[in-house]
Amino acid sequence: MRANIHPSYRKVIFHDTNADAYFLIGSTIDAHDTIEWQDGNTYPLVKLDVSSASHPFYTGQQRAISSEGRAAQFKRRFGSLGSRS
Repeated sequence: MRANIHPSYRKVIFHDTNADAYFLIGSTIDAHDTIEWQDGNTYPLVKLDVSSASHPFYTGQQRAISSEGRAAQFKRRFGSLGSRS
């Protein structure tokens, strides 16, 4: 195996901004921010939009989806604009 070609594997904090949840996981990702963790050590910080703490599949909470079709939505929103007399 060649030396100095593999990324460094270290502990990283992932922050799910939607659920305000933090995860301490081993990773090779590059991070520019740091945070002091509960154990007193400083770790790299990566902010996420979605994780298992906020994804609808894992939480069991489904988003409200309109059963109205696309044409009906268009007519509802813009139908009155074309009927000027």
